[in-house]
Amino acid sequence: MLKRVVAFFLLSLAPAMAQQTDAPAAPPAVSEQQQPAEATQTPVAPAVPAPPVPAPAEAAPPQAAAPVKPDARGLLFLTAQFAITNKTIASGLTWRVFPEIDNAASEQPVAISTEPAPAFQLEPGPYIVHVAYGLASAVRRITVGGRETNERVTIAAGGLRLSGAIGQTPLQPAQVTFTIYAPLPNNSEGRLVAQNVKGGDLVRLPEGAYHVVSAYGDTNAITRADLKVESGTLTEATMNHRAATVTLKLVSNPGGEALAGTAFSVLTPGGDIIREAIGAFPSLILAEGEYICIARHQGKVYQRPFKVESGLDRDIEVLAR
Repeated sequence: MLKRVVAFFLLSLAPAMAQQTDAPAAPPAVSEQQQPAEATQTPVAPAVPAPPVPAPAEAAPPQAAAPVKPDARGLLFLTAQFAITNKTIASGLTWRVFPEIDNAASEQPVAISTEPAPAFQLEPGPYIVHVAYGLASAVRRITVGGRETNERVTIAAGGLRLSGAIGQTPLQPAQVTFTIYAPLPNNSEGRLVAQNVKGGDLVRLPEGAYHVVSAYGDTNAITRADLKVESGTLTEATMNHRAATVTLKLVSNPGGEALAGTAFSVLTPGGDIIREAIGAFPSLILAEGEYICIARHQGKVYQRPFKVESGLDRDIEVLAR
């Protein structure tokens, strides 16, 4: 029985196997990527010859640089020093440079400076340099070339500073004025050098001897002194006055009210008029000494003597009786 079943099974498979054996095998499928691409020939353009490269132009020969014309002017450097001490002067200078024409200085300067150490650029040639230090000065002849020139000028000068006092009390600078003279033989006030100098002012002077007159106020409080100025040195002097301020009054009673419109005259005991003033109570600065005060009011004349003591300021009352 089993044999018959196997035989039947084999018989049923035989036609199918024979069909598969007899059919020709199909060629294997070729994918698109594996299919050979059609060969295409791209036409090649004929080669175009490159344009000829021009030969480099010959470089122009370098031109010689134009010669730089040097500045024909020269530099002049100036400084000043005190005589004897040789200290450099650092302030208070005024420089003027004049061209020299026919062995004389021109009237107009070509350069001016108030710097202590100026530098000037000048055309070559001779010059006259003038430097002033206050009332002192110096002159130097120089020649400027096409290079630097350094000149150091010596000035024989010093400084003078004045002040006033009464005893140990300094006076206000505005209350005192000074007049400075250069003495001449037999004349202490031979040549006026400076006037209306205020207390504390610095006066630059040539070295030498001077006669100084100090006025306290504008009446007769005057004192004098002989002073010496040395080169490179500041001389300070305090001139002592013996004077006081008095206020004049015409009153009806001692300590009473001053009468306005009174004309006063102050005289020396010898009758010399020292000062005249009009008002109720004019003030005067007088040197110590004895005086006479005359007061005129409404056609009447009154007088009294009085004495001025140095440093004692007070009222002078004239009784109208």
